[in-house]
Amino acid sequence: MPDQVLDDISHRRYNPLTGSWLLVSPHRTKRPWQGQQEAPLKNVLPEYDPKCYLCPGNQRAQGDSNPLYENTFTFVNDYSAVKEQQQEYNPEIKRDDIAALLLQAQPVTGRCYVLTFSPKHDITLADMAASDILPVIQTWTRIYASHLSATHPLRAQADKTLSSIPANQDGEVDRPKNQLRYMQIFENKGAAMGCSNPHPHCQIWTTSTLPEEPGKELVQMAKYLSDNGRHLLADYVRLEVEKQERVVWQNDTFVVVCPWWAVWPFEVIIIAKRHVRALVDLTDEEQLHFAEAVQEVTRRYDNLFETSFPYSSGIHQAPLDCTEEEAETSWFHMHFYPPLLRSATVRKFLVGYELMAEPQRDITPEQAAARLRSCGGKLYRKLLK
Repeated sequence: MPDQVLDDISHRRYNPLTGSWLLVSPHRTKRPWQGQQEAPLKNVLPEYDPKCYLCPGNQRAQGDSNPLYENTFTFVNDYSAVKEQQQEYNPEIKRDDIAALLLQAQPVTGRCYVLTFSPKHDITLADMAASDILPVIQTWTRIYASHLSATHPLRAQADKTLSSIPANQDGEVDRPKNQLRYMQIFENKGAAMGCSNPHPHCQIWTTSTLPEEPGKELVQMAKYLSDNGRHLLADYVRLEVEKQERVVWQNDTFVVVCPWWAVWPFEVIIIAKRHVRALVDLTDEEQLHFAEAVQEVTRRYDNLFETSFPYSSGIHQAPLDCTEEEAETSWFHMHFYPPLLRSATVRKFLVGYELMAEPQRDITPEQAAARLRSCGGKLYRKLLK
């Protein structure tokens, strides 16, 4: 265990991935709660919903119809956050122009996809076996590979990996006309995280710019590699596996930990044990290992409070268009940010001090990891049937 005194005193912890700090206040878990409570999430959904925009065969909001898909299905988001074609924006920058200095804007183009995990409307990743999640991993890999630049350091590896992945007949995507810089794969699960449709799905946004969060991580990892001659996450994985204090689960390829710097109560990160730069670096066996890790996280989440646990998750990996240095600096990992704190009805809010000063948490990552370690086993709702 870390210094036992940290279990009882307020202290700050450093996040080496972003270069930021957060406040930890473990003594606050004893305070009474009279604030907002979320309604318990009960799974009363049908396997097929004729009104769902994502179910097989149904018509979507803008008139297109979904195929009768049997596995995953990918399509361009009907309400994309970015578009491939838009009006040009190249403002003239004048010397000593205060407005140009303070009121900066940058055009962003790209393409947004929706990817369904299953034709079944009433399940989540927690309900799916690793073998059923594998096609999702393979589809992520196929879409990432298809968007890589022609000169990308991983281009040859991507072509090799694609040759071993079965083609998906439902929702194959074509390559954008213009090369894009980054691909963010993410899932918002549950109404508490803003999910507008309960059908199991994720989103994939590709943009012409490098977003803030993965950008900050790349800077920090590059600096650590330059200063120490080793990869930041390689050292961190080695440290966590050695200490075991925050490890939730691991297999030969991945480790799941509640990171030392976690902001959300039961936040976890899935990290590759070897230097995996992106999805295309994973072997067939390692793809299944990644599916196992995702399944373990989502099942343990649901078992923790016996509810369909809300979260936002996302993959960070090498950019779509990058230098050799950026590719080699990248280390494949997946973040999970869940809001629930004490029960299925009490959630954490990032407000007040956290908006004005810095993030703060109550339960320590060590305590959270211990709780999640105890939540293995069969999914709770399958025992109720």
